[in-house]
Amino acid sequence: QVQLVESGGGLVQPGGSLRLSCAASGSIFNIYAMGWYRQAPGKQRELVAAITSGGTTNYADSVKGRFTISRDNAKNTVYLQMNSLKPEDTAVYYCNAYVRVVVATTPHDYWGQGTQVTVSS
Repeated sequence: QVQLVESGGGLVQPGGSLRLSCAASGSIFNIYAMGWYRQAPGKQRELVAAITSGGTTNYADSVKGRFTISRDNAKNTVYLQMNSLKPEDTAVYYCNAYVRVVVATTPHDYWGQGTQVTVSS
């Protein structure tokens, strides 16, 4: 009922930048929160950043000051601007959205397919 399509991953050198995008589509009534998670090999998935429909943001301590999350509510799209990238930022990044669809009365979590970010020289 809801599809999340991510783009913008790739290979970048340490200190470089990347911008991830995630567009939500489907039978959407309301999107409450959107965010980005990441999972490195052998590690658990962790929250990177999240943003509410009102613009309130939350960041993992490891990315504060380097990453910026933003959102275009008219386009149902969330962005993650990643600057000063480090090798430890290497992971698969997943888009998440907490969405109420038209036919439902309660919201649910939806996930994108993931996009690889590799930081290496």
